[in-house]
Amino acid sequence: MSRFLIAAGGTGGHLAPGIALAEALGERGHHCLILISRKQVDARLGARYPELRFAAMPGAGLGTNPITFVRFVGSQLRALSFCLGIFRQELPDVVVGFGGFTSAPALLIARLRGIPAALHESNRVPGRAVRLLGRVARRVYLPPGVDLPALNPVVVRAAAMPVRREIQRLPRAAARARWGFDDASPLLVVLGGSQGASALNAWATGHRAALAAGGVQLAVVTGPGKEAGVELLPTGRPKAIFLPFCDQMAALLSAADLVVSRAGAGTLAELIRCRTPALLVPFPQAADNHQAANADHFACLGGGEVFPQTGLGALLPRVLQLLSDPNTLAEYGRRLAAADSALRWEEILPDLEALATSAPSPSAAAAAA
Repeated sequence: MSRFLIAAGGTGGHLAPGIALAEALGERGHHCLILISRKQVDARLGARYPELRFAAMPGAGLGTNPITFVRFVGSQLRALSFCLGIFRQELPDVVVGFGGFTSAPALLIARLRGIPAALHESNRVPGRAVRLLGRVARRVYLPPGVDLPALNPVVVRAAAMPVRREIQRLPRAAARARWGFDDASPLLVVLGGSQGASALNAWATGHRAALAAGGVQLAVVTGPGKEAGVELLPTGRPKAIFLPFCDQMAALLSAADLVVSRAGAGTLAELIRCRTPALLVPFPQAADNHQAANADHFACLGGGEVFPQTGLGALLPRVLQLLSDPNTLAEYGRRLAAADSALRWEEILPDLEALATSAPSPSAAAAAA
C-alpha cells in the first residue's frame, strides 16, 4: 500500500483526470490525497466525491500582466509553504501532477526530498508546466503520438487521459428524462469548458429562436456566474436550458445528438467515452494554440468537425444539417466508440506503483524509524 499525492486543481480539465486516477488507485488499495485550488469549480466538482480526500491550496495562474505575475509569484510562495505542511503530514511515496499552477510546488518539493514524481499531459501540445517540470520528473505521460524531444526518452510514456468511472454512455431516453427533454426531437448541447465560453454562449443565445424553429432542443453549460434559466414549450417540456454548471456530464452528453464545444482535452475525452459527435470551436487564445491541435486530432479520429471562432457564421447551417442527418451522426458515434476502445490509460497504474517502490520514500523511512 502506497501514498500518492495528486496535484490536479485549477480547472475541470486538470481535476477530472486527477479524480479518475485517485479512484483507480484507491481501488487497488492505495491512499490518495488530491491537491486542488480554491476555485469554485474545484470545490463543486470535488464535492461529488465524498469518498476521496482533497486539500485546497493557495495559488493563482500565471499571466503576462505585471500585476498578475506578481500575484502569481506571491501565491506560489504561499503554495510552497502549504505543500511543505502537506508533505510532513502525508509522507507521500509518489507525487503526480496534471499540469497547472497546483503542480509546480508539489513537484519541486518532491524533487528536493528525493520522492519520485510523475507528470501527466492531456493536450496534444504540452503545456508550460509539463515542459518545465518534466526535467525533474521520473515519469512524463504524454498523449499517444506526442513527444517532447527536450526530455530524456527513458522518462516518457504514452498514455491516454484518465476518465472518471461515472463518465459512461447512458441510455438516451433515461439521460434526457433528467431534464425533461423530448426523446423524439433532436438535442444540441453547447459547452464552453468548466469556465464557460462567452463566444459560444452568445452564439447559442443568438440562435436559440432559429434552433427552436427547426425543432431543435438546446442545452447550454454557460459557466459559473453566467446565464441560467429554462424556456418551456407549451407542452411544458423545455426547449432550452442554460446551466452555469453541470455535474451530470455523462447524462448530458448521452442525451445530446450533437455537441458544440471548446476543445479542452478533458471535454474531448468525455465526448469520446460517451460517443457523442461534436463540432469543435477551439479557444483562439489557448496557450500555444493547444485547443486547435486537440480539435484536429478529434476530427482525425472521425468524431466530428472543427470550426474556427472566426467561422461561427457558418455554424448554424451545419448544425441544422447534421441534426437532420442521423446516418452521419451515427457514423461519427461508431468512430468514437472505436477510438474509445483503443484509448486506454490504465497502464499507468502499475507503472506508478513501480515508482512507489523504486526508491526509499518518506513513508518507508518513517515506518522504519
